[in-house]
Amino acid sequence: MSHRQTDLLDSLSAELSRQLKDHVDQVLLEIIRPNFASQFAQGAPELAEFREAIAQSDSKDDVDILRSFRGFVPITNYEPYRPFIAKFFVVPCMEADIKSMFAPGLPYFLAMSSMTSRNAPKLFPKYRPPPHLLQQNSYTALLPSEGTILSPSSLRYWQVLKIDCEDGQSSKEVAVCSTSIGIMRMGMNWDVERDKDRLNLWVPGKTDPYAISLVKNYRTLFILNALFALADHRVTTIRFLFANVFVIFCQYVEDEWPLLVECIEKGIIPEVEDLGDLRTPLEKYLAPNPGRAAELRGIGPPVIQGWAVRVWPDLKQFVGITGGQAAISVPKVTQLLGPSVSIRSHGYSTSECGIGKPYHEGDPNTDFKVGFRDGVIEFLDVRSDDPSDRVLSAWELVTGGHYEPVVTTRSGLWRYRIADVITVKGFSPDDGLPVINYLHRRDDSLGVAFGASCTESQLTDAIVSSAQQSIGQIIAFTIVLDDRETPVTYGYLVELAGEPRRDTRMATKQTFENLITASDDYRLVVWQGRSRRPTIRIVNKGTFAEYHRQKCEQKNVTVGQVKVPVVIFDPTMKEWFLERVIMEL
Repeated sequence: MSHRQTDLLDSLSAELSRQLKDHVDQVLLEIIRPNFASQFAQGAPELAEFREAIAQSDSKDDVDILRSFRGFVPITNYEPYRPFIAKFFVVPCMEADIKSMFAPGLPYFLAMSSMTSRNAPKLFPKYRPPPHLLQQNSYTALLPSEGTILSPSSLRYWQVLKIDCEDGQSSKEVAVCSTSIGIMRMGMNWDVERDKDRLNLWVPGKTDPYAISLVKNYRTLFILNALFALADHRVTTIRFLFANVFVIFCQYVEDEWPLLVECIEKGIIPEVEDLGDLRTPLEKYLAPNPGRAAELRGIGPPVIQGWAVRVWPDLKQFVGITGGQAAISVPKVTQLLGPSVSIRSHGYSTSECGIGKPYHEGDPNTDFKVGFRDGVIEFLDVRSDDPSDRVLSAWELVTGGHYEPVVTTRSGLWRYRIADVITVKGFSPDDGLPVINYLHRRDDSLGVAFGASCTESQLTDAIVSSAQQSIGQIIAFTIVLDDRETPVTYGYLVELAGEPRRDTRMATKQTFENLITASDDYRLVVWQGRSRRPTIRIVNKGTFAEYHRQKCEQKNVTVGQVKVPVVIFDPTMKEWFLERVIMEL
């Protein structure tokens, strides 16, 4: 689908630069003043020079505060925060011990980063923002003005922390969960203590009753969401965190199609795993609908072009992350939706901080306008040879430059490294804010393992291009170290939506050519004999859906918390995928 384009500025005028600086300074002061009194800001060794600078200056003077921040707050990673976050997990956890740990008061929830094969999740306390910012971030703001939204959501949490309050008699429960779940709970005032009191709730505009969000079983969550969505012909918006999860959702719909249609016809909740006492509140919301069931039988399962708009004639848009590894599933998503449905991203956000929202005057899938709702975004020049890692402000960026975002947040992070790489596409002519594209993670482990430093985006783009030319429609992939021969190389493991094309013998050659064209480093190590042509193996249908299901249930997390890494390093995980290989190209 085409996107209307507006002319971005290559550089900022003096006036726009001044406006942008004033805006950044204002937000910084809104963050520094309250958070400077936090336990972290007053106790972390990394901020000792900043504390001293503030003590020696006029603490009421805005210019002095900003000068001290920019001159004495160093770049940080997770390690300085770890011992302070650990205090939330002490039993008993006393309010006095963790109050104002990073920002004033107690956090509303602790956000978890996504889980990969190599790393345990990082945890970030999240505090309730000012009311006007909470409204911008609220879940109700995402609901469509007309029709309904299919947006499978789980309120499942990893853990609940009990905090004994200062009065000595009461306690407060704080959920440890994904950022999206925490924001939903905060925006709707859905505290964990009263989850069971809301079983009869159905938020207007949603296809699914509230009770489904409390389902813990992965398969059951998807089947029940599919059941109520298929029964509702009014859907105008489909929203998933990642586009590839929508493909997994449709695989469940395809597998359970006869059951789902029969349940809609008879108005019954199917016998599914781990539903328990949630069955009763759901049963009263599903009435027999033989007319809708007949419509669905006439359409059939999600295997045809434009299936979604036939099931939901008013469907207008799909919202989900389509960049990074999720890009591989976009052709399948487009096929299922049909050409009339627009596709856009949620925005560019991490567990630590929101970075940018979709820039609708460009490509809303890949263009993000930097924003300062959650915090101030600064940048490191990843191409710079300057050993000091000078931090750049938004008005100092250069179009075409590659940068790593560094965030100072309302929830108490100070110049925290995100470890992503973005490029600046230009500047918005309205307010001068940078418009950026996400490129890849800033990670050198690929070069160490494979002897060549292809980025994750280069590896993804190479297989996406090959799929279009000679493999067939790929819905998911990952990469392992293929050491069956020497030298080692990238071993792609891919799952196809259908049968492979007849000319797949060219796939590895095309992927190889894509990589050597994209990466000078890879071309060099191949020429030196330290790497070779990549390999491509096909895994069974449903492999990636099964991986997601197992990880969600093993780790007690939601689907949004599980990412299949672009490159697998864990030997157990590698073996699990290799056991499901059915052919090699």
